[in-house]
Amino acid sequence: MSIYNEASNHIKKLKPNFKPKAGIILGSGLGNVADQITDATVIPYSELPNFPKCNIQGHSGQLHLGYINKTPVVCLQGRAHWYEGASPVIIKNLIRTLKILGCDTLVLTCACGSLNSDNPPGSLVMVTDHINFQFSNILIGNNDDEFGPRFPSLDNAYDAELRQKFLHLAKELDIKLGEGVYFGTSGPTYETHAEIKAFRMLGADLVGMSVIPEVMIARHCGLKVAAIAAITNMAAGLQSQALSHEEVLHYGKQVGKDIAKLLLNFL
Repeated sequence: MSIYNEASNHIKKLKPNFKPKAGIILGSGLGNVADQITDATVIPYSELPNFPKCNIQGHSGQLHLGYINKTPVVCLQGRAHWYEGASPVIIKNLIRTLKILGCDTLVLTCACGSLNSDNPPGSLVMVTDHINFQFSNILIGNNDDEFGPRFPSLDNAYDAELRQKFLHLAKELDIKLGEGVYFGTSGPTYETHAEIKAFRMLGADLVGMSVIPEVMIARHCGLKVAAIAAITNMAAGLQSQALSHEEVLHYGKQVGKDIAKLLLNFL
């Protein structure tokens, strides 16, 4: 048995005959979206083989199985980060468990810094593409042929059809939803002023420390991906106060209601 089946087998024992259609990963300060799930079964990551230990405030480390507007979903409260020293196996396992359980769609949420004054703290941005400056690729090593090809394409990595559905819903719900390119760094340090200037010249609108490995794994195994960024701060050098995780959590909580509203209607 593949190590990527161990967690899903445990989940199936706890909630038999449950086949989720969509997987959701919640970023820093956005965990309250899980409160919208009905008929929920909650499993701590600590009970699941090869799942991460979440030590970052705002990532509770729990898996929720249940329904949002009658759509079966699996929701991950917390993710694995390179800066925590997470192994590729653990990062892959989070996404591949969703695939094995039956998901065909992955919705990512994350907290981000903004490089664009049109998207200030407290706003939401739909990710259209990414630039990988995490100096690693999660798929390096032997290819897992059971999940996907050796050389997966990242064309339409952030599914255009899903993106348009979210943008249409946001307009209907009177929620401001921008669009932008995500620039991924490894962390845990925030960026320097010079780095942010360089990232803007390269075409970045957002900067963060997650998302990209998850997108690569999801596309490798055929999941459609949508990603919504909660803007929690202006990037280094673009605001007067020093960056802090407390600010991230504050604005993450502030925009959590809008993200929950979007997800409820999308599903």
